[in-house]
Amino acid sequence: MSVESILVDGDIPVRLRRSGRARRMVLRVTRAEGQVVLTLPLRASLSEGRAFAESRVEWLRRMRAAMPPPSVVAHGVLLPVEGRLLRVTSAALRATRVEGDALLVPQSRPVGTVVQTWLRQLAHARLVAACDRHAAGLGRSFAAISLRDTRSRWGSCTHDGKLMFSWRLAMAPPEVLDYVAAHEVAHLAHMDHSAAFWAATGRLVPEYQRHRAWLKQHGHELMAWRFREMTD
Repeated sequence: MSVESILVDGDIPVRLRRSGRARRMVLRVTRAEGQVVLTLPLRASLSEGRAFAESRVEWLRRMRAAMPPPSVVAHGVLLPVEGRLLRVTSAALRATRVEGDALLVPQSRPVGTVVQTWLRQLAHARLVAACDRHAAGLGRSFAAISLRDTRSRWGSCTHDGKLMFSWRLAMAPPEVLDYVAAHEVAHLAHMDHSAAFWAATGRLVPEYQRHRAWLKQHGHELMAWRFREMTD
């Protein structure tokens, strides 16, 4: 896959992704950065891609305007952690910890990097426990759990039982993280989104629809947080 970029309507940067798997042109605005991405089939020309994007300028402007501005993690900000807001606070300590309504961060280290690492560790601990519980309930087992800073999905499950999750789930309410864990564990039995899959998810988390709706409504807010220039 190759990446190019164009400018649409004079001031909207659009990244072009050419993919051999694409069968049609797809235009989207990323939840994380409000970045416009146009996926093109290999046979599509640059002029065709530009014309396609130009034809949707009004939609692009509405979508970009609706995106929350990036929130940068710094001392003093209120950061969502497991569904509640904690004040990021510099402190004379060696390890990050929660104390009351404050997230205490070592004062001598880069706050964004430290908080991101701490959230990854928190997410890993919570997800391992949740996946172990749900896998036992389903009578299945998984091969491994990995964490990434994904932009298009909160989790995934491979055919060989490897589970992947976004570490940003540590910022969501615990029941939402638990739902995502159950969702991916259910894929161990059903590698689709069939009625049988949703029935399995419902057995693990009866109120999954409410938690799924929370992610659809608030997930972009978690994606808007910036911990440093680039996250992996």
